[in-house]
Amino acid sequence: MARAHILVVDDEPSILTTLQKALSLEGYGVDVAGGVKVAEDKLKKRTYDLCLFDVMLPDGDGVELLERMRAAKSDTPVIMMSGHATIDTAVRAVRVGALNFLEKPLNTDALLIAVETSLRLTRAEAEARDLRRAAGSTGELVGGSPAIKKLVEQIGRAAKSAASVLVTGERGTGKELVARAIHTLSPRAKGPLEKLNCAALPSELIESELFGHEAGAFTGATKQRRGKFERASGGTLFLDEVGDMPLPMQAKLLRVLQEREIERVGGNETLKVDVRVVAATNRDLVVACESGAFRPDLYDRLNVLPLAIPPLRARRDDVPLLARHFLELAASANDRRDMRLEDDAIAVLAGYSWPGNVRELKNVLERLVILSPDDVVHADDVRTCLPGGTGAKTTGIYRPGVPFRVLVEEAERVILQESLAHHGGQMAATARALDLERSHLYKKARALGLRGDAKEPEDE
Repeated sequence: MARAHILVVDDEPSILTTLQKALSLEGYGVDVAGGVKVAEDKLKKRTYDLCLFDVMLPDGDGVELLERMRAAKSDTPVIMMSGHATIDTAVRAVRVGALNFLEKPLNTDALLIAVETSLRLTRAEAEARDLRRAAGSTGELVGGSPAIKKLVEQIGRAAKSAASVLVTGERGTGKELVARAIHTLSPRAKGPLEKLNCAALPSELIESELFGHEAGAFTGATKQRRGKFERASGGTLFLDEVGDMPLPMQAKLLRVLQEREIERVGGNETLKVDVRVVAATNRDLVVACESGAFRPDLYDRLNVLPLAIPPLRARRDDVPLLARHFLELAASANDRRDMRLEDDAIAVLAGYSWPGNVRELKNVLERLVILSPDDVVHADDVRTCLPGGTGAKTTGIYRPGVPFRVLVEEAERVILQESLAHHGGQMAATARALDLERSHLYKKARALGLRGDAKEPEDE
């Protein structure tokens, strides 16, 4: 399994041979091109982790080739090389987006160091982008309750192992954050962390996403593409919502976990992969195995180290700390840094059941920051921003002057919200738990503006 795939573009055959040999000995996959046209053809057929371009080429300019790549939104890192470069050329290359500029004759050791540094920098930038995207939810493990302390200890122990981890918990509890923490604390932290949401893709695309494909493997596959397993080699692959994976793909995933090798869609080459898998689900996989919706042998492979994230209602002591944390994040983002929560506001937040867990709490605090007219947040402000508006009081649902019909509707909404959250959005399971006809539950949910699992049919 190649460490990374590199394209070298130079018009001197001896340099191409030398670089291809040196890089191959270091474990890199290497393609070569003698000019701009051949290089562009190769870039159309596959994705590279790094490119080495000579400035002076027989049919064009290496810097102009880089410019065209950037114009096409390609973020592949590029190192420029030249034996006739001026300072102006080097500055121009860097301004266009070159990571480095090497002068010929090339020193092999210096070249290898530049290659490794560029790859590490690119990987670090990608991880930084992921962290910035997740920055709004980094408080999901904030807390001092016994439940969260136990979870943090379990994460630390799991991180040291190479075994597969299965993270379970309701929607909004922070399963992806746990997976990221396991990777960050593990010996694989310097390797890549790749993610695939098994519920977000049609079944026919999951195989290509996981294993990659060759050019021409199917309509629209215009060039070779590496899948998540290949990209995660040496690191961690996070399979979110693994309980939604179709049965045929479950069999293929089981084979990869057993044999540690893959084949791209449309290809015949067997590729070894070194990947630690962390999977997550909000479904009860034991029940899914009993019903035939999930393979018991795959469940055993994934569930070597189980981690269960407690719902927020099971760690209410953490609500005040989390609320202040999310208020600070939202206030800073909206330039309202003087905002604070009064004790009565904290009491209302702590008394709510949070069917949407930490994600719902974060959303409510963002709503408070945006909608509150004053910098001091009181209990009534919180009640207004909770589901049901002013009907979300935790001291009792009765409010003088509010019609009975409205109070009943608000109570029904809260009951259905909590039940749907408890059953992972599954309408059938919710109907059974509440002893309701399924059709009646659908009508009631639509009337209240609630939705369950969008993939679940209304009719048996």
